[in-house]
Amino acid sequence: MRAVVLLSGGLDSYTAAAIAKADGFVLNALTIHYGQRHAREVESARYVARALGVEQHKELTVDLRPIGGSSLTTDLDVPRDRDLTARDIPSTYVPARNTIFLSLALGWAEVIGAHDLVVGVNALDYSGYPDCRPEFVRAFEALADVATRAGVEGARFHIHTPLIQMTKADIIRRGLELGLDYGLTHSCYDPSPSGRPCGHCDSCVLRAKGFAAAGVSDPLLLR
Repeated sequence: MRAVVLLSGGLDSYTAAAIAKADGFVLNALTIHYGQRHAREVESARYVARALGVEQHKELTVDLRPIGGSSLTTDLDVPRDRDLTARDIPSTYVPARNTIFLSLALGWAEVIGAHDLVVGVNALDYSGYPDCRPEFVRAFEALADVATRAGVEGARFHIHTPLIQMTKADIIRRGLELGLDYGLTHSCYDPSPSGRPCGHCDSCVLRAKGFAAAGVSDPLLLR
């Protein structure tokens, strides 16, 4: 019952990991330093990993800044107060990020004998990222079974996405049921030097709407 969870330090990955733990999995957390402008989230990932009592917490550096293509890894402006109903993929999309991250998680899972990966992707309250959709997850599961020694030898990998059909409010409610402290998390794409959320990027807006719809205050803003 070991699982590798991609732990960013954000609200969603924290909740997804906690759900997996409640389901009986022993968690091994993987956090990626990818050159993100909101690297403050890595510190939050450490807090969250301790709160979850993970078996191991690995931090890997895979610098995606030379590739570019995203306002999270370049000097491009992070969009603020964007229409979240728009169908265009925003500049905060990091090319192939979840493919890269899941590949790293898959490699570690094979080493420790785990066949379960956990990721906090969401297909409802999200910013239009193609690698957060169910069809992406299904395709990666199929890839994992043919791309690894474990798969060739008969193992079957499963990617757990417990939040994929939940609203942000539902995610928050579930996390509170599990006793999570969301004050440990970080969501903002473009925080101030002190780490204060901007309040206007997609992630901040979705987080604020989620707490409002859940009828609770965001503890991060009360500190």
